Amino acid sequence: MNDHRKNVLIVEDDEDIAAAVSRGLRREGYMVSVATDLPTARAALEHGYDAAIVDAMLGQDRGEDLIREIRAAGMRLPIVMLSALSGVEDRARGLEAGADDYVAKPFEFAELVTRLRVQENRRGTNGDELTVDHDRRQVQRGVHTATLTQRELDLLDHLLVHAEQVLTRGEIFDALWLQEGGSAENVVDVYIGYLRRKLGPLDKFGIEIKTVRGRGFLLTRNG
Repeated sequence: MNDHRKNVLIVEDDEDIAAAVSRGLRREGYMVSVATDLPTARAALEHGYDAAIVDAMLGQDRGEDLIREIRAAGMRLPIVMLSALSGVEDRARGLEAGADDYVAKPFEFAELVTRLRVQENRRGTNGDELTVDHDRRQVQRGVHTATLTQRELDLLDHLLVHAEQVLTRGEIFDALWLQEGGSAENVVDVYIGYLRRKLGPLDKFGIEIKTVRGRGFLLTRNG
């Protein structure tokens, strides 16, 4: 983890889910606060957070209303929405409200924390942000857009989670291809090549996938 411990607000009225996610995030090095309703969440947000995980339904209230308020206030923190509803229209409402990603219940904690980290890494400190539409499999930064295959998108997500870290071919292969069997690690090189062609040159999307001789690959940012 970075020296700065990220502070995450969980807005979830199911105490069991909130407790499980809190424990998991703390193990990952985050500081965590929990709000079980909108008034508590609004008060908590006045203190500032690095990211938020917001449930779609909070009793009689809707999490998307809170997300709209966050965006209307100019807060740019990454937001992942949780919901027991997984239809396209349900996801669309959350994303249109301003959520960066959407995770359907029931979910694995590993998926949730990976998606959270992807959104954290996409938040640039300068210039336009790199954003990804998972439903359309599109990557966008400013006026530039690229459409990826599902495998290319999975690879990009993995590299973004581990931005500024050298990953070996074996590590990437094990994360994305191992469960399918085989051991042809050269497939990693093939898909790295696909991403480079679709996301280059550097100034278009603000990232670069470098080859580190004898070690593997490194995703870096220019803004």
